[in-house]
Amino acid sequence: MNTSALAQWFINNFSFTTEQIKQWFTFDAQHPMLFNSSLFLGLFLVFYCVYIITKKYAHFRTVYVTLFSLFFYYKAGGNYFVLLILSSLLDYYFAGRIHRSHNPATRKLFLAISMVTNLGILGYFKYTNFLIDSFNAVLHSNFALQDIFLPVGISFYTFQTMSYTIDVYRREIEPAKSFLDFAFFVCFFPQLVAGPIVRAKDFIPQIYQKIQLTKEETSLALFLIIGGLLKKAVISDYISLNFVDRVFDAPNSYTAIENLMAVYGYTLQIYCDFSGYSDMAIGLALLMGFTLPVNFRTPYQSKNITEFWRRWHISLSTWLKDYLYFSVGGNRKGTFWGYFFPTLFFGATLAWAINIRTHTMLPLYITCGAIGLFVFAILVSKDRKKSVRSHFNQMTTMLLGGLWHGANLRFIIWGALHGLALAIHKTFAEYFPTATDGKRSVISRIASPLFLLITFHFVAFCWIFFRSRDFDIALTIIHNIGELSFNWQQWHTIIMGYKNVFLLMAIGYVWHFFPQNMNEQLKNFFGSMPILFKAVIIALTFWVVYATASSGAQPFIYFQF
Repeated sequence: MNTSALAQWFINNFSFTTEQIKQWFTFDAQHPMLFNSSLFLGLFLVFYCVYIITKKYAHFRTVYVTLFSLFFYYKAGGNYFVLLILSSLLDYYFAGRIHRSHNPATRKLFLAISMVTNLGILGYFKYTNFLIDSFNAVLHSNFALQDIFLPVGISFYTFQTMSYTIDVYRREIEPAKSFLDFAFFVCFFPQLVAGPIVRAKDFIPQIYQKIQLTKEETSLALFLIIGGLLKKAVISDYISLNFVDRVFDAPNSYTAIENLMAVYGYTLQIYCDFSGYSDMAIGLALLMGFTLPVNFRTPYQSKNITEFWRRWHISLSTWLKDYLYFSVGGNRKGTFWGYFFPTLFFGATLAWAINIRTHTMLPLYITCGAIGLFVFAILVSKDRKKSVRSHFNQMTTMLLGGLWHGANLRFIIWGALHGLALAIHKTFAEYFPTATDGKRSVISRIASPLFLLITFHFVAFCWIFFRSRDFDIALTIIHNIGELSFNWQQWHTIIMGYKNVFLLMAIGYVWHFFPQNMNEQLKNFFGSMPILFKAVIIALTFWVVYATASSGAQPFIYFQF
């Protein structure tokens, strides 16, 4: 290749128009910036080079990362970065007033103002349309407001700033030394739009520490990023676009086995999507010298629903436990709100099921069964008073946790089902406690796979309500699966028709159920590789990601929350 030909190749591949450069730095609602996009990769490489060079200068680093984080949020969600700044200013001010005040009444007042402000902003953007639709449905009216756009990541950063103010109120942490430090904590781009939800007491002290990135930490960071990309962009996106979305959009157009496999597919999809994002977020933060909490620990290996919630979306589940479950009383006391929400939910659901019984009896059967099981879990408990408090407060936590995911009945039902399962398991554990000394009986070892299968299929069943566009779709899928029959010829045709999808699903589940020691060995093996081999693997990963992409980088599921 002569010099002129080489120059022409370079111009063809690496020259950019003014319009293209402008698009890099302006928000495009159709193509928001994502971790799995080529634009983010290019911008991050430039950002990271400057970051490494200037990491010794703490003040510059803080300003630089904060500005890049705000730019990232602008590219991901548009002009709502102004709302992020406003929310940060308010919480920083209120937390400061709470810390400086020694008057209990004044401290409670500023805490209340902070909570009302945060929840008011979140409620307006996230639940106004839901409340208007419910109002119109009940009163048969057509009241409407201009459509309200949900800012990306608002639920995550709102919970993050609320926990900061609450912890300052409880005197568990000191306030950030400056607003810039607090803004750095809130806006830190790896976890800004989809978690993990980071606690101030865990993150803010890291701002003041000297950045020291070891070879082992760099290898682990790259390992997490590679794994996250493969889970999200290869497994999750492919099975979603080529199978799961189609079935959930029109379940009656597909057979019973396709409906069932779509449920298995979504169960894997949402795990790979969200855990993939979390892995990338943790890896990117680690490359910058910051440690974020682990958010997933192979949740489908759980043998009961309590264990599942200790492994799934850990940052959210611990947040709900610390700031909601304990606030409404935990297992120590009953409160009005702890009893109110479950009573309201069961009463409203029962009334609705009775109202539509002429159309279908299934909701009535499910509702009556759920109420019966909830009451039964209390009645057979060894300590009924404690179980009443615990079960109601836990149900309140899961109902509001479901509502946090979205203003829709299906999310509330999803939360209620998990709350019910937690209540049943808590009572079950009173009679059959799990061994804590590491010793397991023969019966326990035999039963473990059965409990794992039961827990997995219960979680998968709940995902039907979480994923379905509406309640009718969820019931249709459940009904279709109930019509399942064995027809080898039909099954063979379907399997061969979706062989790539099912192959990726199999790979995803095998990957998920890898023994922990094998995962650790794989991490160590990657860490021991020469840097050239690591570079080749990273390059191959990006090639696989973009070779399998069906229609560009796909948004993360949890962006909508």
